[in-house]
Amino acid sequence: MFSIGNKVVYPSQGPCLIDAEESKIVAGRTIRFYRLTLLDDSGDAVFVPVDKIKALRMRHLMGKSEIPKLLNHLENLVTTSKNWKQRAIDNLKLMSSGSAFDLAEIVESLTVLNEIKALSLRDRQTLDKAKKFLVCEISEVMGETKSTAKEHVDKALGRKESDKTHEISESGSHN
Repeated sequence: MFSIGNKVVYPSQGPCLIDAEESKIVAGRTIRFYRLTLLDDSGDAVFVPVDKIKALRMRHLMGKSEIPKLLNHLENLVTTSKNWKQRAIDNLKLMSSGSAFDLAEIVESLTVLNEIKALSLRDRQTLDKAKKFLVCEISEVMGETKSTAKEHVDKALGRKESDKTHEISESGSHN
C-alpha cells in the first residue's frame, strides 16, 4: 500500500515523506516502522508502525485534479454556530480524519468565526494547524511554494459569490 518515497498524509502530523523503513525491537518483538519526515520544512520525523498504518488513517496525497474541487469546497462551506465545547469536539474529529476536505471545513468555519470575534487560544491553534496541513498538501501536490498555496487558500476563503469564474487549473496557474 505504501512504500519508501511515497508522500502521504499522517493525520496528526500533516503531509510527510516515507523516507525509510526500519525494524526495532519493542517489548521483545521485532516491529517494522516507517520513518516519516514532515514536509512542513521543520525537518522533524516520526516513526509509525507499518502494521498500524490503516488504523492511523494514513493516506496518499490528493491528486492534482482534486485541488480545484478542494478549493471550491473551501469556498462554499456553510458554517453553523456551535458552542466552544462542541466546536472543539467536532474539530478534533475532523482533524483526526486525515481528510483534506475536513481540514478545509475547520479552516473555513474558524476563519468565519474569527471575523465575528477573536478566537480563543485553542481555536487559534486549531485553525493554524489545519491551515498549515492544508497549505502543505496543496503545495506538495501542485509543486508550488507554500506561500503560493496559502494564497490559493486565502483567495478561496475570501472569494465573493459573484467571483466563481476564477479557479485554479490543474497546472497550478490561474485562468
